[in-house]
Amino acid sequence: MVTILPSLWPCPDLKKISLPSRDNPSSWLNMPLSNYLVQASIAALLVIFGIQMQTTAAQATPLTCTNVDQPNPIFSQYPNNATGLLNVTMVIIPIPMTTARQIIPQQYGILEGAYRALMPNFPADMYPVVVQAGHDHDIRFQDFGIPDFSKSGFEFPFLDLLGDGKSSFRWAPEQLISASNPAAVTGSQAYGTEVHAATFAPECNAYSATAGGGTSFNGTAGDKYMSLEMKKSSCGGKAPPYTLAMFDTIINQPIFANGSTCDQQIRLFNTSVTTGAFEPVPVRGTLKSNLGPFQTDASFSDVAGFQAATPFIENNYLPCEMFRGYNPVKTT
Repeated sequence: MVTILPSLWPCPDLKKISLPSRDNPSSWLNMPLSNYLVQASIAALLVIFGIQMQTTAAQATPLTCTNVDQPNPIFSQYPNNATGLLNVTMVIIPIPMTTARQIIPQQYGILEGAYRALMPNFPADMYPVVVQAGHDHDIRFQDFGIPDFSKSGFEFPFLDLLGDGKSSFRWAPEQLISASNPAAVTGSQAYGTEVHAATFAPECNAYSATAGGGTSFNGTAGDKYMSLEMKKSSCGGKAPPYTLAMFDTIINQPIFANGSTCDQQIRLFNTSVTTGAFEPVPVRGTLKSNLGPFQTDASFSDVAGFQAATPFIENNYLPCEMFRGYNPVKTT
């Protein structure tokens, strides 16, 4: 979730909004709502820069690492939308359906048929929790930019927020976000997310190399933490259990926390930063965390997924009702 403050967004007229095409991301950008988004984004980003300028001088610890992310490759294509580059480790954690039902609020049904249609070999009686941990980079809108930040958290996809039995949403109830970017913290809190202002290692990249040939990511905020230790899937000889197309479908589902508004982040897997030397890498490893909603120290071994840097187009604080019947854009 990017850092646009909700009080600055006007309430769009849903009668004027047409449902976008799953095959054309630009259909989101050309609908009447974009007029609201452009005007509101200017004011919102000015507020963000005001917050950032006021807090920069108070940041006692400067970054000691050098960012290695590629530049945002789609800014010039979508100058009137918030865009950026998200470099993450994304993994799926199978948990018992009984546990999922205890964790996920009862009012949100689980669309098991939807995720089994996508992942027919997913273990029986299990539910796919998603973790994304990484770095938001080069977030831009027109002539403005938002400072980079890191984040991590558990996400719960395929939830029936609207009660229509078919529209899938992701619930993101709790996050670690860089304390050095208070605007990002505030922007996520506005959805109802419980946000812990955190420090990360590495400070300004998605992960760092380890002596054993893998990667590591660590985020801490007081007694809250999340850590990932990953290696390429090929190193262990196991074939990846999930495809990039599966993640494409899941991480493009609209995001919510308390259900008051939704975040739409369109992640693109068909650009210069997802091909050649930058092609997504399948990984396996161990994740440890006590971040909510699990509330206790949890360790998950042999979790699998990808490390990938994807550009994104983002629309913030939208009425969740807009996404009734929405099929996420797919670029894999």
